[in-house]
Amino acid sequence: MNIVFTFRPSRDMQSDIQATFPNETFSFYKGIEDVLSIEEAEILVTFGTDLTEEIIRQCHSLKWIMVASAGIEEMPLQAIKERDILVTNARGIHKIPMAEFTLGYMLNHVKRFAELRTLEQSETWNKQLPLGELCGKEVAILGTGAIGQEIARLSKAFRMSTIGVNKSGHHAEEFDQIFTIDELEAAVREADFVVSVLPSTKETVDLLQPEHFEAMKQTAAFINIGRGDLVSETVLLSAINDEEIAHAYLDVFAIEPLPEAHPFWRHPNITVTPHISSVTKQYVPRAMDIFVHNLRCFIDGGDYANVIDVEKGY
Repeated sequence: MNIVFTFRPSRDMQSDIQATFPNETFSFYKGIEDVLSIEEAEILVTFGTDLTEEIIRQCHSLKWIMVASAGIEEMPLQAIKERDILVTNARGIHKIPMAEFTLGYMLNHVKRFAELRTLEQSETWNKQLPLGELCGKEVAILGTGAIGQEIARLSKAFRMSTIGVNKSGHHAEEFDQIFTIDELEAAVREADFVVSVLPSTKETVDLLQPEHFEAMKQTAAFINIGRGDLVSETVLLSAINDEEIAHAYLDVFAIEPLPEAHPFWRHPNITVTPHISSVTKQYVPRAMDIFVHNLRCFIDGGDYANVIDVEKGY
């Protein structure tokens, strides 16, 4: 089979994959624009954002797309559906770095590390800065998949109570209580932290509305490491400026990179990070583990990991 990568894993990983599947033909490119004879590709391994309807039409032999990330909202799903192309992704590999990043946000919030750093830089010895604890706090996590469960697990290690929110209200490990999306207002009412790990789908765009922020504690912190279109920037800025919540920690945005002079950059109650919560040196190796498993299934049969329903978008 002709297997085309539109990115280049390390040379060691390339060699390992080729040694594991000596009968298959692998091609590794820096980008999709460099791919030679893409129409002959039977399998594409990509981060997904480089695919267009035109490329799908060119790939006459394409049977499977392995997306080495979790998000697929930028992919030409309708064109893929019409061709009945298998799509799998790397869902689950993000849980460790993203959960650790979230706990870092929460610890930063209660221990006020940013303010302590400012005091240090000004050589100010201030022992009066009031500090808090995570112990006894409540976290409401929107999305109870692998990432949400890992955030909840780490939160419980700090003796926090955990609330989960998902579409159906089904049980998920590590959560003390589960609410449905329709019960979102009740779910966030007592939370000290509201964390979103939701993907971008037609159900989640602009999901958070003014009434949800009005329902939150004024001392609550909102953390978004899922997708930036969960809440409109106008709604979020109004909630912050009207002191409906205390702080927003944002790693994802409607437009990325976040434009210069955007009001989020300098707002004292908003912390901006550059869509980096999932970044780890283990990212590509973990994605390749899923690819290797699925390639064995593709060749010999078996249960694929992380099959995407292109109709639903996840």
